Amino acid sequence: MTFPELQVNARRLREDVDTLARIGRREDHGIYRMSFSPGDMAGRAWLCQRIADSGLELHQDGAANISARLNWDSKTPCVMAGSHIDTVPGAGHLDGALGVVCALEALRVLQAENVPLHRPLEAVAFTDEEGRFGGMFGSQAMAGLVTPDYLRHAVDLNGISLIDAMAQQGLDAEQALHAQRTPDSIHAYVELHIEQGPVLDRKGVSIGVVDAITGLFKWEITLTGTANHAGTTPMDMRNDAFQGLAEFSGQIDRILEEYGSPRSTATVGRVELIPGAANVIPGQVIFSLDVRDADDATLKLLAEAFSRALSAIARRRGLKFEFAVLSELAPVRCAPQVIQAIEASVEKAGLSSTHLPSGAAHDAQIIAGIAPAGMIFVPSKEGRSHSAAEWTAWADIEAGANTLLNTLRRLASTS
Repeated sequence: MTFPELQVNARRLREDVDTLARIGRREDHGIYRMSFSPGDMAGRAWLCQRIADSGLELHQDGAANISARLNWDSKTPCVMAGSHIDTVPGAGHLDGALGVVCALEALRVLQAENVPLHRPLEAVAFTDEEGRFGGMFGSQAMAGLVTPDYLRHAVDLNGISLIDAMAQQGLDAEQALHAQRTPDSIHAYVELHIEQGPVLDRKGVSIGVVDAITGLFKWEITLTGTANHAGTTPMDMRNDAFQGLAEFSGQIDRILEEYGSPRSTATVGRVELIPGAANVIPGQVIFSLDVRDADDATLKLLAEAFSRALSAIARRRGLKFEFAVLSELAPVRCAPQVIQAIEASVEKAGLSSTHLPSGAAHDAQIIAGIAPAGMIFVPSKEGRSHSAAEWTAWADIEAGANTLLNTLRRLASTS
């Protein structure tokens, strides 16, 4: 089927991007729209008003996911697009938010142009993608992964529970148990997102066609030795927990080379030394290990290799080794039919593109458990994200928005 290429209303889209960017912004220029915070609630109110102003159907489910719907028919599987508007503290203005406003703009264009569609469309802003309460709450609820036990134990770093945070905003967290969508209700899901990495920017490419979304495991590791005097304990009589970490850190590159792939990453991002005094040998070190790859078998090999290395170091240095699994996400392959629709839209528009994996987790990773899913990336200047320095050139934003628009039309126009 031949499709005429559509264009977003660039002026209207830019106004939406700029307006949402001012909501939750502080003097340090960072954005603070953590889930269910005042900034987040203000962003939600703005989005609901924009949906209402467009004449699209406004819907909010039990997990507080906000949707705009076009030609809605609950009996016909929809084509869905979206992302999130919540942020990390001090965030940039595009992470998540760009995917939401571009999805809304796509529905407005399709509505205004009266494009004949075989399937209804839905633009979604998912709740708490940034994981204030430990997960991707909104998409997990939609995918049926939220349980009563999950709700009871979901708390943020300050000890505030998800249940209480939602109650303070007049929301009942238990209603999230009714937000589940069945696999036969979603024909396809597409998420437009900034890359949050440097690949597209360095290559000078406008569009990234995501072929896989990375899986990960995150551990909290504890090495316990013996705290002792830094001056009176000979080096060969120490059980120095930090030296265990130092040796382990030196083996990361070797382990990735032997057991990983070119897409594998491993990061020690947080370290706590106990007791943490300049003249005391560290008796304990607690640190995080974040490991990612787009292949599940590779992740398993890496987990085994890192565990063996830690055990060997602990034995050699007279340390006790233990770890707790903080989180695990299985990698996801993007659906061929979604990739093909993206590729067709890119080719028709004459845009430069490349295939690449997503090194970050996204709502698409969760929704892929119930529907064919794919992602469109636009460049991040110097790969910057999760900071006020986050930036994407407007020409690339417009190219991404048009790619999303025409991808949705293709997916919704076929039987």
